[in-house]
Amino acid sequence: MTEHNNLAGLGVCWLGGTRYTNPLNPTIDHKWRAMSALGINMVIIGFATGSRPRRFTQYAHFYLMPELPASLLRYLEMFLVAPWILLWAVFRHDIRVIIAQSPFEGAVGAFVKNICRIFGKRVALVVENHGDFEAGIFTQRQIALSGLYRWFGGCSPRSLRLSPRGRLRAVSSSTDGRWNAGRRGNPLNKFAWVDVAAGCQREKPLSSDDLVCAVSSSPVKGLHPAGAFAQVAGDRPGAHLWLVGKPENLEYAAQLHQQVERLGLAERVTFVGAVPQRELAGYMARARGLVLVSSSEGLPRVVIEAMLGGLVVIASAVSGIPDVVQDGVTGYLVPPEDVPALVQALQALFDNPTIDEMGTQAAAFARQFFSSEAYVEGHRRLIEAAIEN
Repeated sequence: MTEHNNLAGLGVCWLGGTRYTNPLNPTIDHKWRAMSALGINMVIIGFATGSRPRRFTQYAHFYLMPELPASLLRYLEMFLVAPWILLWAVFRHDIRVIIAQSPFEGAVGAFVKNICRIFGKRVALVVENHGDFEAGIFTQRQIALSGLYRWFGGCSPRSLRLSPRGRLRAVSSSTDGRWNAGRRGNPLNKFAWVDVAAGCQREKPLSSDDLVCAVSSSPVKGLHPAGAFAQVAGDRPGAHLWLVGKPENLEYAAQLHQQVERLGLAERVTFVGAVPQRELAGYMARARGLVLVSSSEGLPRVVIEAMLGGLVVIASAVSGIPDVVQDGVTGYLVPPEDVPALVQALQALFDNPTIDEMGTQAAAFARQFFSSEAYVEGHRRLIEAAIEN
């Protein structure tokens, strides 16, 4: 692609906590295949899906650390092992740009950037933010040694101070806002990767279904939809609620089961648990709508994947969700933890005679704004800004 020749051969390294299989799964394969159009020399440092380190090439050079059994151990691995892999990669592959995939990894990138400076090597640092890196993890699940986690979090703002103008990336307006204090007016590049091919594929109109799929597995999801579903299900004997998600907080999950039993919904609510992406797409393809009632998000990928498949979304008007869901046009927005508003949105979902047209509009929006071409172009602009003097 001739418009990208100015980046040809440039060394760029992504550092993050993503787990990669070898070979890459279809969604990740699609992502890095699309990015290869930039013509850059791509290096990825992350985690393997297993207890052994991995090294392979598939569109990019992958250097993967062992996936240790606890998240805290993986944080330690990122802070104690990843810097030396990154430092080696900088000199081995002539890396000019480090892209840290969260402010946590940004602290590691900042350390390596300073070491390279000592040896006369100029490296730009880009820091990304995909969500609430400061407090979100503590509301999602119970954390042992939370003080150590908070110390890691305290390292994050320092990386922002080492990310000069044009070298920050957020996935939504809310993640942009979380950086206002640390970035001191620096502009952000806002774009996100969603595999358009991963959207659910419907085989029948939305209006033919009485099912609702809800993603709600932890306290960060705030209000649970089962209570609101109970208020609209009485007049709709065919309505069924599928609850999909890993029970990150076991105490919270037990409360949800008790709530369903107490409401007499045991036959009409199904707890699915954690499922692979393709299986989740299958549940969404059979549903009339998707419910995500969160109190905090970045830009939830499941919302985009649902919209790509023409599914109507009911979601909390928080974080980056209003960036993509237009209330009454492509879905329904409700205030967080507002039961009457959620009940009203569920009633509208079931009663709306133009539900199929709404799903069509949702799919059209998602396919336009989350194409692989838009993602690659966003990175081109970001990398060019990073290497400017």
